Amino acid sequence: MASRRGSLNRRQVLGIAAAGGISVAALRLLGMAGVRIPGLGGQTADRMDWISPLGSESGRVAQLLRRATFGASPTDLERALGDGYAKTVERLIEVPPASPVPFPGGDIGSRAAPLNLAKLQKWWIDQMLTTPTPFAERMTLFWHGHFTSDFRKVGLQYPYLYWQNQTWREHSLGDLKGFLMAVTSDPAMLRYLDLGQSSAKSPNENYSRELMELFTMGAGTFTEQDVRNGAMALSGWREPRTQAMIDAEKKNPNVTPAQLKNLDRQVGDTSRTGIYDRARAYSGGPFAFLGKTDVFDTEKVIDQILLQKSTAPHIVTRVLAHFSVNSPSPAYVSRLSANFRASKYDIKTLCRDVFLSPEFVAPGSYRSLVKSPLEFIVHALRAIDGTQFSGLAVAGGSGMGQSLFDMPDVGGWPVNESWISSNTVLARINFISALVGGMKSVPAGNEAHVHHLDNVLSQATAQALNQATTDQQRWFIVLASPEFQLK
Repeated sequence: MASRRGSLNRRQVLGIAAAGGISVAALRLLGMAGVRIPGLGGQTADRMDWISPLGSESGRVAQLLRRATFGASPTDLERALGDGYAKTVERLIEVPPASPVPFPGGDIGSRAAPLNLAKLQKWWIDQMLTTPTPFAERMTLFWHGHFTSDFRKVGLQYPYLYWQNQTWREHSLGDLKGFLMAVTSDPAMLRYLDLGQSSAKSPNENYSRELMELFTMGAGTFTEQDVRNGAMALSGWREPRTQAMIDAEKKNPNVTPAQLKNLDRQVGDTSRTGIYDRARAYSGGPFAFLGKTDVFDTEKVIDQILLQKSTAPHIVTRVLAHFSVNSPSPAYVSRLSANFRASKYDIKTLCRDVFLSPEFVAPGSYRSLVKSPLEFIVHALRAIDGTQFSGLAVAGGSGMGQSLFDMPDVGGWPVNESWISSNTVLARINFISALVGGMKSVPAGNEAHVHHLDNVLSQATAQALNQATTDQQRWFIVLASPEFQLK
């Protein structure tokens, strides 16, 4: 271990990191003035609060890269500093629509073999580590936690989760209407929220409810009648089947003659979107939905949702909690919501407004957000050139409570302070210990606190670094520090 190569006791470092990490949320509220600690020359403060460096261009650029990507390498940071803040925002946001990311071993959508969850998780973490479009990948992760599903309900027999990941990536920076149409017809979502089993004769209300409450409008903005009528209007979708899927299902000894007949009818469905079966869809007269009477179908349901005053603020608030401030002011939300609506719900426009807003670079926003486990893990791997440890990252994310394709519930993962507890902080420290200890060599660590902590340190972190004598120790302290848990 790194501690055996120098004078710093590993137990002391663990104590510093654990004690600081557990109390991150409380310490952020203190807003104490900073002092300088001799030795490192960084800005520090008593009891682990910080002076904001966001008055400088370099401080603003570093915060942007922490929040909009999965952590910047020294090369990434140097390029962004050369470009400047505004140009870097444009470069991150203005990327072409993402192309499908191949899955190792070929097109899994053409085969009947089940997905391997660990391989699928590792595959995605590898994308996060190596993508040339990090903000689009970061937004894919955001939408994965917003439009939720999980492997337990969806299953691994078919490539639905892989397809969904590709769909979220393609729409991550598009327009919200197109995205919602894709969400509604996504095979994994059809199964997860039971819309694929819904028909006009027997409408299922699960998707209709969550589409409004969690995905677009928020709680308390619709009636139970809206849920029922929305379910009626959305009926008719079913899951797609490739030929390989159908052949595999026919081999099931428990399949009934009626099911076989239905499978034969589905031959030829090879799209990775759901199939709209008009025979199962509502075909009656007009009814009311969210205050309007019409003959509603899927597109009209989504159009009516986008007309609601609550939709833009709901999406904006969720985006701000991930990228800007955890509890945005009503004025901040209202301003961005108005422009989001005026842009016809263009996601790039919203993200640009977030990053160019004065609130994003206000002193109080500095280190006001907590990295999710995957943000923390991927940033650590990129920082220490440990991209070959994506397998360790899969296990680490699970131990910290964020396992890809495995949401705790339809509400998705928590954010910010909800990630911090004694157990999760210990899991983070153990991950860093395994990462640093598992590497044959690590990069030079003399500037690690400058590149990844802005050289803005708590007294405890500064003192620990002053005692470190090896690169392994320096990296352990930086990556396990409370400062590194924040973005």
